[in-house]
Amino acid sequence: MRDEELAAKALGEAQRILEEYLKPLPRTNERVILDQLVEVLERPDLLVAVSRMQHGR
Repeated sequence: MRDEELAAKALGEAQRILEEYLKPLPRTNERVILDQLVEVLERPDLLVAVSRMQHGR
C-alpha cells in the first residue's frame, strides 16, 4: 500500500472513531475512544509513511 493510501485509510478510521464519539449518546468510557485513536494513529507503518511524506520521499 502506498504511503498516501495508508495515511488516508488511517484518517478514515480515526474519523469513524470520532464520529462514534460525537453521537449524542451517554459516554461511559472515553478512555476506550482515546485508546482506539492512539492504536490507529501510532501504527508503526503509518508513522514511517507519514515521515516519508513529510520529507518528500
